[in-house]
Amino acid sequence: MKNSFKELKLEELAAKREELRKKYFDLRFQAVVGHVENPLEKRTLRRQIARIETRIRERSAEAAR
Repeated sequence: MKNSFKELKLEELAAKREELRKKYFDLRFQAVVGHVENPLEKRTLRRQIARIETRIRERSAEAAR
């Protein structure tokens, strides 16, 4: 399931990005310690962050025009 971030506003996207980055950092830390329940979650978080950053860049490009 791909999360749809199209309907979110720019401020909401930035907040969601920070939330996912924190979650990704925590997951990386758990991996170093040695306890991760779902190792594939790291990949999905990275991809969600990339999707959000793409949307932010698209909105910034639209606003610059």
